[in-house]
Amino acid sequence: MEVSELVHRVQPSPNFGERGLPITMLVIHYTEMKPVETALNRLTDPEAGVSAHYLITEEGEVIQLVSEAKRAWHAGASYWRGIKDVNSASIGIELDHPGHDPANGGYRGFAESQFEALLPLVARIIKDHDIARANVVGHSDVAPMRKLDPGELFPWERLSEYGLCLPTPARFEKGDPFDNDGAFLLALERFGYDITEGIKAIEAFERRWRPERIEGKPDAQLGAILWQLLLERDQGLTR
Repeated sequence: MEVSELVHRVQPSPNFGERGLPITMLVIHYTEMKPVETALNRLTDPEAGVSAHYLITEEGEVIQLVSEAKRAWHAGASYWRGIKDVNSASIGIELDHPGHDPANGGYRGFAESQFEALLPLVARIIKDHDIARANVVGHSDVAPMRKLDPGELFPWERLSEYGLCLPTPARFEKGDPFDNDGAFLLALERFGYDITEGIKAIEAFERRWRPERIEGKPDAQLGAILWQLLLERDQGLTR
């Protein structure tokens, strides 16, 4: 296993396979398990059948579990921009975090030391694999029917300030062009989401692009955001 200087230690997981696709994505998760040893035990348990390439503790320790050359089992049933085998096409990073589970103390923000460790790791991964900013996504983006992570408090905008993911549009050239909910959903599918369950897909979009208000229903603000994202993609500005 190749290990970069950003990794503090390696704890190999047996849960991986061979890739069937080139790496074009990076997926960010939270563990929703406390303490971190519980998550590490599960991610390295052959009977659990799950893993990720990296886990970052709340203290900022970067632990590598699977070689980037291999297919880790982190995304499960998922979809993004025509790709159904997200595991084959992606690198997965787990963040040590209680998640939305009240049993773990409830959802809260992410530790600064953890974010500071995440930044250079993401930067190195997207540089090495030439991953487009639009393909740096959350687990909820690729699996909206099942997942909420990393959730509405993950600092996507801070990540975007370093050019590591797409920012929320700051200007809107056309406003909201969608006449009805169906038109919005079709545009959401065009952007990359699985819209099998429309409300869940809209909530995932809100969680990423308008985290302060998650209602699962299109409105003028959401329509304007989505339309601008599509315009910028078509103009080649979302690389």
